[in-house]
Amino acid sequence: MWLFSSSIPVVNTPHQEDQNVRSTQRHSFSPPPLPAFPPSSNQDDLAATSPISHCFLSGAIGGVIGDSVMHSLDTVKTRQQGSSAAKYKRNLPSTYGKILLEEGLTGGLYSGYMAAMLGSFPTSGVFFATYEYSKRVLINDFNVNDTVSHLCSGLLGDFVSSFIYVPSEVLKTRLQLQGKYNNAFSQSNYNYKNLSNAIHHIIKTEGAQTLFFGYKATLARDLPFSALQLAFYEKFRKWAILLEDTRHLSIGNEILTGAAAGGLAGMITTPLDVVKTRLQTQKQKHQQLRIPSSSILLSNSLTNSMKVIFQNEGVLGLFSGVGPRFIWTSVQSSIMLLLYQMTLKKLNQINMDSSSVPAF
Repeated sequence: MWLFSSSIPVVNTPHQEDQNVRSTQRHSFSPPPLPAFPPSSNQDDLAATSPISHCFLSGAIGGVIGDSVMHSLDTVKTRQQGSSAAKYKRNLPSTYGKILLEEGLTGGLYSGYMAAMLGSFPTSGVFFATYEYSKRVLINDFNVNDTVSHLCSGLLGDFVSSFIYVPSEVLKTRLQLQGKYNNAFSQSNYNYKNLSNAIHHIIKTEGAQTLFFGYKATLARDLPFSALQLAFYEKFRKWAILLEDTRHLSIGNEILTGAAAGGLAGMITTPLDVVKTRLQTQKQKHQQLRIPSSSILLSNSLTNSMKVIFQNEGVLGLFSGVGPRFIWTSVQSSIMLLLYQMTLKKLNQINMDSSSVPAF
């Protein structure tokens, strides 16, 4: 049974505990200063003490569920960023409804879903496993500041997992722009029968390197996003702890802090997401085909691509799809973080129960 109580660890706990221990050793004749909040239990620091395999599985489950819930909104965002059709340039509800009415749920809003899941499970698992491992090494072995450790660990986790999620992103965005096979309502240059056909066709006609097209743009989007998300999350959570005057935040505030951090980071990095989407959905130059969004062809240079979009479409072009991206990053972030902690708690509970069974 799921336990809906928060177990996300309070930031800066490891170093604060070390400082209290050293202070007690130097002044053994007097009691240590009282902490601002009650001392944390083992469950409060689950992520820092759980096996890395538990972190991998919990992250994978949280990532898959979060991405599944928000995939339809991601499709709307991709259409708004990568298509020139006027019907996709309207507000979010009308664009959402237009795709649903014309193309349906599975063939429209959830097009590219299998490609997304192909990368979501391993990507999320590798990210959280890398994040937790590197965070422990930086904090415990090198005594690095907690905030810097979280920032660097998030960047490293994104970089390691990028070798998995970039190819899946290329496949997902193309299938999202296309919709179903022989889609009469799509204005993209793609018409793949299914995911396997898309993989085979891209490798055969454009080369395997196309699966990593836009790799630098993807890193340029995701690395700043992770850095900002972690920084915002830590700051927002500190404020929430002060407001509630407790170490154990309510589920509502856990969701709110995660959503605010993810949504704000997503808004700021929207121009980078626009460039990434268009680079990954355009055809190669040697095929003399243009990107679906305009009459221009972007280079693999991030700065040049942003300059071209700005010159042709202005600020609105750079921030196209900002509404769906804000909602997607905020909701997906809150779902993933909450499920990550819930799954960690469940796995540790199972592990403790099995270890406590007497042997016969």
